Parts: sequence; structure tokens; C-alpha cells
Amino acid sequence: MTDSHVLVDVVDGVATLTLNRPARHNALVPDLMDALNAALDGLSSTPPAVLVLRGAGRSFSTGGDIVAFAGLPRGERRTYAARLVGALNEAILKLLALPCPVIAAVHGPVTGGSCGFVFASDLVVMGPRAFLQSYYVDVGFSPDGGWTALLPERIGPARAGAIQMLNRRIGADEALALGIAQAAPAANEFEAVIAGWLGTLRSKVAPSLAATRSLLMPPERLRAIADGLERERSRFLDLIETDETEAGMARFLARAA
Repeated sequence: MTDSHVLVDVVDGVATLTLNRPARHNALVPDLMDALNAALDGLSSTPPAVLVLRGAGRSFSTGGDIVAFAGLPRGERRTYAARLVGALNEAILKLLALPCPVIAAVHGPVTGGSCGFVFASDLVVMGPRAFLQSYYVDVGFSPDGGWTALLPERIGPARAGAIQMLNRRIGADEALALGIAQAAPAANEFEAVIAGWLGTLRSKVAPSLAATRSLLMPPERLRAIADGLERERSRFLDLIETDETEAGMARFLARAA
């Protein structure tokens, strides 16, 4: 199945979802998120053995499309943000609830809310060009995508807070050391790592894998994460139409021009 913004491929029980806005570095817009959620709904009803998340082009995904945010007047921008961040939260929760292992193949940059796809994955491989970075305090957005609802659980609140407040870039080797990634191979070994994981996972007993994932994500934990994501969405909406965020978006876009 093919969508303009998400490519879906299922071969021998392995589903691959590819974010497909390469000209905009797979930045998130409502159409992309709608397509991604529809694809995840399909996989939930007929789960694959393994799900692999990828991004087309040079980047994995660079978070919410700031050009799209900045191009909207106040009032419309808040409505747009509510839809986009809400759809992102839905996708993260759907990934966490899948019964199959999820692999994030991060070959290039992943920033902002798109890091939630990484935080929600079981196995993450990051290539030499890959990095994670939040950018919220530079642009003026409030964190979304699980930067406060998922990452602190993984690496601790103090460390997660320092990374975001300083807008510090996390490269592949540091992500590996922090436990955010499970492999940081050379570029020529990137696909071999994924193939190795797929071979190993396909050799395991599927109901046991599903049981493991379910026990690691019991309903109470999923509810707590959902509550955290909703708090992120609420604070994002509080800031999206402020003067400070307006100025921050303008500065960011001027630097990127």
C-alpha cells in the first residue's frame, strides 16, 4: 500500500513504514500523521511479526513543520497544533500498544516531536549521520513527542531536562551509551544490523514476544504515558500563539534560510 506521505510494505511478516516527505525532511504535518495512524490501525488489526520504521531521503524526520506553523495566523495555528500534536500522541500510543517488536532505523537526523517514534521503539539503530535534538527552547515550543512523557523514564529526569534545556545534540554513540539506541554501526553495517535483528526476531515464538511487550507495557503504564503526552499537548497549545514563540519561529526560519 502506498500513500503520498507514508509508504507501507509488508513482506514475509515484516512491515516497513517509511515517512515520505523527503523534500521537507519528513517533517510532520496532519496529512502525514493521518496516513501514519491509518497504517498503524491496519497493523493493529493484522499485526506483523516485526515493524520497522524508516524515513525517506537524508533525514528520519525533523518534527513538526515549522514553515507550516509559521504560515498560519493565530487562532488557526492553535487549531492546527491541536490536531497535529494530538495525532502524534495517537501514533506514539499505537506504537507502544502493538503486540510486535518495533525497530527504528534512524539513518539521519530526528528532531522535535518525531523523536517520539524513537522513544516508542524497542530496538533503535542509529547511523553515523543520525542524531536526536529537541530544539524546543530555541523555537519557543513546549516539548512534545514524549520528551517529557517518555525520555525521563529511560535516562532519568535530570539528564533529560539538561539535554532539552541546553538543546544539546545527542549523536549515535551517546544515544547508545544512554540506552536510547541499541546499535550505532558504521554506515556500511547499518542495514546488516537491521537484517540481523529481523532474523533473530523472526526465529522467536511470536506469542512470547507479544507477551513480553505486553508485560513491559501494562495498562497502568500506558495510561501514565498517555496522561504525560496529553500534558505535553496542553502546554504546547499554551505557547503556540505567544509573542515569544512567534519570534522564536522567525529566528529559526531565518537561520535555516
